[in-house]
Amino acid sequence: MKHALVTGGSGGIGAAICRRLAADGCHVYIHAHRSGQAAQTLAEAICADGGSAQVLAFDVTDASGVAAALAPLIEHQPIQILVNNAGIHDDAVFPGMRAEQWFRVIDVSLNGFFNVTQPLMMAMIRSRWGRIINVSSIAALTGNHGQVNYSAAKGALNSATKSLAREVASRGITVNAVAPGIIGTAMSADAFDAAEIARMVPMKRAGTPGEVADLVGFLASAQAAYITGQIISINGGII
Repeated sequence: MKHALVTGGSGGIGAAICRRLAADGCHVYIHAHRSGQAAQTLAEAICADGGSAQVLAFDVTDASGVAAALAPLIEHQPIQILVNNAGIHDDAVFPGMRAEQWFRVIDVSLNGFFNVTQPLMMAMIRSRWGRIINVSSIAALTGNHGQVNYSAAKGALNSATKSLAREVASRGITVNAVAPGIIGTAMSADAFDAAEIARMVPMKRAGTPGEVADLVGFLASAQAAYITGQIISINGGII
C-alpha cells in the first residue's frame, strides 16, 4: 500500500483528492492546520468506506514543525504520493495590498511547498518511485484582478514544478501541477454567481472537486509514468 499526503486535505478540493487516493488503495495522510475536526470527520468517513486514512496536523509555514511531523512517518516507509494542495487567498488590488497579505499568501503556497516536499525527497528517491502533484491555479496562467500575490505564488509553484521534474525524472518520480479554474467549492461560491460563471466559462458551469480529484488521481497512478514537468489546466475551456 502506497502512502499519500494531501496538504490542505480537509477543504473542498483537498477532501475530494483524499477520497480518490483512498479509493485507489493508498493510505492517506489528511493534513490540516486549523480544520482538524473536518479532517478527522473525513478520515472516519474514508475508513468507514473501507479505505485507510489518518489526520496529520501542522502549519506548512513552520519548517521545523513540518520536519518534526514528517520524519517519523517516513522512517520505515516513504510517502510516495504528495499532493501540495494547501493555499490561501488574501485578495486586494496591488496599490492597496498590505505587506502581510503578500507574504502570507507566498508563505503558504510557495514556502509551504518547500517545507513539505523537501523533507520527503530522499526517502522517495531511494524508493525510485514517486508522484508529486502541485495544485496551482488558472490565476498563475492568466493573472487575475486583485490577486497579484496569489498569482505570483502559484506562478512560482509552476516554475518549481518544471525544475524539480527535471531533477528527479531519472529516479522514477514525476512532478506535475494541475491548474483549476472555477471549481464549485464554498470558497468559489462567495466569488462567482451562476450568471458570471456562464459568461466566463465556455462549458457554462463550474467544475467539481471530484473532477479535479480524478485528474490528480490519474497523475498519481502508474498510468501517468511518462508525464512530468507539466502544468495541466482544468477550467472548462476558459483558456
